[in-house]
Amino acid sequence: MDVNSYMSKDLVTIEAGTKILDALDLMKKHNIHRLPVVEGDRMIGLVTEGIISRNTPSTMTSLDMREVTYLLNRTSANDIMEKNVITINKEALLEEAAVNMRKNAIGVLPVVEGDNKLVGIITEKDIMDAFVDVLGFYTPGVRLVINVPEDRKGVLEEITDFFAEAEISIQQIAVYRKDHIQIVIQVDSDDVTGIQKNLEAQGYNVESIMYKDNQ
Repeated sequence: MDVNSYMSKDLVTIEAGTKILDALDLMKKHNIHRLPVVEGDRMIGLVTEGIISRNTPSTMTSLDMREVTYLLNRTSANDIMEKNVITINKEALLEEAAVNMRKNAIGVLPVVEGDNKLVGIITEKDIMDAFVDVLGFYTPGVRLVINVPEDRKGVLEEITDFFAEAEISIQQIAVYRKDHIQIVIQVDSDDVTGIQKNLEAQGYNVESIMYKDNQ
C-alpha cells in the first residue's frame, strides 16, 4: 500500500502572511494541530501548535493578555514556521512513512509530488487505519494464528494450499517474524476444523482460532 491510498486530501492550509491568531482559529475550527504553509500549490513551511506555543510569550512575563494578543496579531506564519519540513512522496510505501515518523519523532508528514507540490497529509492515525484494514478487523470471518516451526521456502504456499483444497477463500494474510514465525490468516468460512487438523498433521501449530462478527 502506498501513502496516496490513506493520506488526507482535504487540506486546510495557510499562506506565509497569515497571522498567527487566524492560524489558531483555523486549527480550532477544523480540530487540527498543524497547518501547511503554501505559496500557490507549493509547500514552503509548516506551523504547528507546538511552534506557536514556543513563540508565544510565557505567562511568567510581565505582558498582559492584551499585549500578548497584540504581538500575536503582528506575527505571521512566515515569522515562525518550520521551513525544513520532512515530507514524503505520495507513491512511497506506507511503511516508509511510518519509519520516517518514528525516526524523526513526528506524528505527521506532508505529502508532496514534483516541485514540492502539496497533495495531501498523512498522520499516525492514517497509518493505524491502514493497519486495521490490512488485518481485516471490521470484516467478519475466522482468524487463525499459525506458528511455523521453521523458515523455509514454500511454507506460505504450502499453508495456503490447504485452504485452496478445502475451497475456503482467504480474506487477509499477514506474516510476523520476531522470536518465531507466525502466519495470521482470516477466511470467510465458519468451519475450519478440517484445516486445523491438516495443518497440525503437517507440523504446524494452530495457536488460536477467533470467530469474528462484523464490528
